[in-house]
Amino acid sequence: MKFLATVKGSEHSGPPPMALMEAMGKFGEEASKAGVLLESGGLLPSATGVRLRVSKGKLSVTDGPFTEAKEIVGGYAMYEVPTKADALEWTRRFMQLHLEHWPGWEGESELRQVFGPGDMPG
Repeated sequence: MKFLATVKGSEHSGPPPMALMEAMGKFGEEASKAGVLLESGGLLPSATGVRLRVSKGKLSVTDGPFTEAKEIVGGYAMYEVPTKADALEWTRRFMQLHLEHWPGWEGESELRQVFGPGDMPG
């Protein structure tokens, strides 16, 4: 089963501390060696992004930054694991790194199963 974990936080938190970056690197190596991490990455600031929205029968395109957003997605990880509980444990460990290495940071992670051909949600 594949799961996508996203991490959201304030865009105005500044760059992550070096200690967190190093811990995330070690975590990524461990998850890759375990065969569960398919891909991960951080996202550039919203000023470099574009938002596309369908509303009232029209498509609109807005260049970033997205100042109305209190939190934005700053990174993601794609896991392939046997169970949702396994995905939750890897995501919990990743978020624990933020707690340990970025004092004062507040944010959240959302974990969602990827639904593709032949997959059943669960």
